[in-house]
Amino acid sequence: MSETKKIDLNSLYSALIREVENDSVQEIDSQLYQTLAEYLGKLKSEAYDGVENKIKTRLAELITQTVTLLLKTRLSKVSHGGMDLTNLVDEEKFIIESLQDQQERKEMILSATLNGRTKLLESLSKKHKTKPVSVRFIKDFDQFVGADFSKYGPFKAEDVATIPNENAQALIAKNITVKISVD
Repeated sequence: MSETKKIDLNSLYSALIREVENDSVQEIDSQLYQTLAEYLGKLKSEAYDGVENKIKTRLAELITQTVTLLLKTRLSKVSHGGMDLTNLVDEEKFIIESLQDQQERKEMILSATLNGRTKLLESLSKKHKTKPVSVRFIKDFDQFVGADFSKYGPFKAEDVATIPNENAQALIAKNITVKISVD
């Protein structure tokens, strides 16, 4: 692993100021988010007492606030300014990709609606209801028939299962399951 880069709150703040003062996305270190994650993880795991603990906590808060503003500013520029991805780092491109997918879905639904393509709308609806979602059960739950007409369960608390989206959302809303990511 490469040598850990030193985190400097002043340089992070300067990057934020540069970003706010310019209309285009500014170039930043391609490893910024990874470096910050490593630094904050280490900082939060260190135990201090008294004043040192207050300083550590405040430093973590300042870094968190600054990087949050930096990320929001950069993404806002791209999403409102023509999707120029030139100076985005990989983590930001990951976020923008989902925004592009969202826009494509909106256009698809609008086009299908305006062009009377009911079969496409039905297909999309069915696909959404039955797409697999991974959940962890936080309560015991009896067997049920899913939106895809398959049987699921019974489940015990802490069981993990992949069930249709429609059922997952209903169980999440009732605090029976929580969605988990298996990426």
